[in-house]
Amino acid sequence: MGLLDLFKKKEPSAASSKGDRDLARLEKLVSSKFSQNLDRQDALDRLSQMGTAGAATALLKRFTWTLDPSITDQEEKAVVVAGLVKAGKEALEPIRSHCARAESVTWPLKALRQILSGDELVQELLTLLDQFDTDYVRNPEPKVQLLQALGEHPSEDVRIAAEPFITDANEAVRFAAVTTVFAVEDPRSVPSLIAGLAEEESLRIKNRIAGGLAERGWEIPEELRASCTSALPPGYRLDGGVIRG
Repeated sequence: MGLLDLFKKKEPSAASSKGDRDLARLEKLVSSKFSQNLDRQDALDRLSQMGTAGAATALLKRFTWTLDPSITDQEEKAVVVAGLVKAGKEALEPIRSHCARAESVTWPLKALRQILSGDELVQELLTLLDQFDTDYVRNPEPKVQLLQALGEHPSEDVRIAAEPFITDANEAVRFAAVTTVFAVEDPRSVPSLIAGLAEEESLRIKNRIAGGLAERGWEIPEELRASCTSALPPGYRLDGGVIRG
């Protein structure tokens, strides 16, 4: 092997190493609210043009903090969304990883809605929701946001995924789950709704469940009527197996 061949073999490795260093430098700028605005915005622009999974991972760091003034914060996050969309399906795994530990998934969902559509989008939302259970979490917002997003795509899969969250540890999550389940318009959800009603302490959610069932006129199965009657909030009654308001 000649000397020229050795240099040729080293060149790709050197280029790769430089690319990794550049990516790390850009990610550091994006990750910190204390970086200079112009430097950070240049980093966002450069990352957004790359269209790779690595760039998507770096861009997502910008969603982890907010900046004053809010207009600048919104503009920078919009650039991130555009960069994620450019990366396309290369951005999906980084988005999943980010959402599993994010304080909010509002901005990642904006990107997902442009990368995917129809059944692919619904399946991705279901995959994200499946990362969560119904136990207590310090920050329930991602669960609420995902349930609300799924409520825009009513289906049997959405109903099955949302029903367990009717008894979530957090009230806001329970309310979102009930709303999403009703959006599917499937009377097979009655047992889950009545189970939630029987356990519920929040009058707001009791009224949401009772009102939704009364509006739809869904029949309560015989074996659930006793627990339903005892759990109904003021202003509702069970009449012939149907809740009346």
